[in-house]
Amino acid sequence: MLVDTHCHLDAAEFDGDRAAVADAAMQAGVRLIVVPSVERANFGAVASICRDYFGCVAAYGIHPMFVERARESDLDALRETVLREHPLAVGEIGLDRFVEPRDDLLQEFYFTAQLKIASDAGLPVLLHVRRAIDPILKQLRLCPVPGGIAHAFNGSRQQADEFIKLGFKLGFGGAMTFPRASRIRELAATLPLDAIVLETDAPDIPPEWIVGARNTPDQLPRIAQTLADLRGIAVQEIAEATTANAAAVLPGLARIH
Repeated sequence: MLVDTHCHLDAAEFDGDRAAVADAAMQAGVRLIVVPSVERANFGAVASICRDYFGCVAAYGIHPMFVERARESDLDALRETVLREHPLAVGEIGLDRFVEPRDDLLQEFYFTAQLKIASDAGLPVLLHVRRAIDPILKQLRLCPVPGGIAHAFNGSRQQADEFIKLGFKLGFGGAMTFPRASRIRELAATLPLDAIVLETDAPDIPPEWIVGARNTPDQLPRIAQTLADLRGIAVQEIAEATTANAAAVLPGLARIH
């Protein structure tokens, strides 16, 4: 069994064949799919998908790239949704220091507010950390949460170790499959195996063999094989370890086994 710890199955790219995509993932052995929201407007879509498709489980949050169209009342809606739905995690939340233009202060306002919601609810978080790892680590130390996942991790070994100390797992997916992604591949090969979870971020971050195309969660077995090859171990060992890691950092997964 494999767990896709980050897949935007609600995205418009799946509107034409969502059921077929979910079924293909199940047939490929991807038995659990974590579906994070990106803004208040898609809380309902995420909830509906996770009711309709077995093995899908929701997280709710406001993505840093969507904060400029958010309102403070969306934070109240998030808190209410968390209390009502008891989701797997708060996410996708975080900071993004890549996209231009952007409002760093507004991102930080929504990030810290959502960390507080997660802390109060005792929930882990799914973190967007693109070029923002150090400021995210700073906020996590100021407002501790019960762990979570640093999605699409692409930092240094030192930064990885800091996340691990705070109870986080590190998400690896399609980016790891590119031979020239030397830093990510080195991390994937050498980090403690119990610190790694797998993800697709579908429909984004396609692996090397479908670059330029829509990514789908049924690609996860080949991504797992890439990790196995990098570490020189059997893919079954990767599947067992990463599934156990996901269950450890996201205890709510036990509800849908």
